[in-house]
Amino acid sequence: MVMVIRSALEGRAMNLKQLAAHLGLSQTTVSRALNGYPEVSEQTRIRVAEAARALNYSPNARAKGLATGRAMAIGHVIPISTQHEMVNPVFGDFIAGASEAYLKAGYDMTLSLTGDEDEADNYRRLKAKGHVDGIIVHGPKMADGRIPFLRGLDLPFVVHGRASELDIPYSWIDMNNTSAFKRATSFLLDLGHTRIALLNGLEFMDFAYRRRIGYEEALTDRGIAPDPALMRGEEMTEPFGYRAAAELLAAEHPPTAFLTSSLITAIGIRRAIHEAGLEMGRDVSVITHDDDLSYLANGRDMPIFTATRSSVREAGRCAAEMLLRHIAAPARDPETHLLEAQLIIGGSTGPAPKPT
Repeated sequence: MVMVIRSALEGRAMNLKQLAAHLGLSQTTVSRALNGYPEVSEQTRIRVAEAARALNYSPNARAKGLATGRAMAIGHVIPISTQHEMVNPVFGDFIAGASEAYLKAGYDMTLSLTGDEDEADNYRRLKAKGHVDGIIVHGPKMADGRIPFLRGLDLPFVVHGRASELDIPYSWIDMNNTSAFKRATSFLLDLGHTRIALLNGLEFMDFAYRRRIGYEEALTDRGIAPDPALMRGEEMTEPFGYRAAAELLAAEHPPTAFLTSSLITAIGIRRAIHEAGLEMGRDVSVITHDDDLSYLANGRDMPIFTATRSSVREAGRCAAEMLLRHIAAPARDPETHLLEAQLIIGGSTGPAPKPT
């Protein structure tokens, strides 16, 4: 199934010829400035972009494609996996951010849903038919075969995340998952917690692997051996959070704190804490990731959960801009961008309870 989302405005106040005349520049120079060609100076590019915004000029994608020989579309191939689910609310925030960059550049966005077994064929079709000028790769695994495949396909691409077991150059944008979870675990240790449970994503996914490493490093640095009995990794859902937390809280030596990879999972943990007759933040502490989501607010005035915060929407915008630069200059060296997360203090954490 393929969906095309229009990013360009349908109408425009003036055409390319009129915009060029207004600026006193050739149509070629204006077109190259709007398309990010490297031979156009930064000063000219900014001047053209500002005039285009002020005059409500938005290039027609079809005409622009004919002029540049491009499809004027970016592909997002979304695996509908038997092992994990990529189409989730977090993905929606990423797409919203990417769309901002596509809109400014006059690009459309193509979403292709594919099964695990025919994902490579989907990439080949997109390349062969000339439907897209580049690809955003989502949800990289530890050793992700899509990355070397796309390098061989000679189609510009950017990966949202990294593949730890691949030692080849490629463009990516990622959050510093290891640092974020090491900092979160250290914060709980500073509060006196020593039995800290990790409810993670599926650990063949690279982000989840890196988060566990950060958690384990923080424990080891304090002389605490990571306990596999306190670690769980599944699809990040509310039922997973509830089920895993209920099981751990009923154990002989329950954790006094939880660190989880998703706000949705954290909501399940909170439900399990409440059903156990305990109070979150007093009896059991919780730190989550992914609290900066447009569809699910982490409280209003005071955050409900202490959280590691990194904007998925900003990651989408940055990934799209990176890909557009590589489409404009295919010989450009691969780029990488590592986003650091903030630690936001909410009502879900407190000192470890004293032994009774």
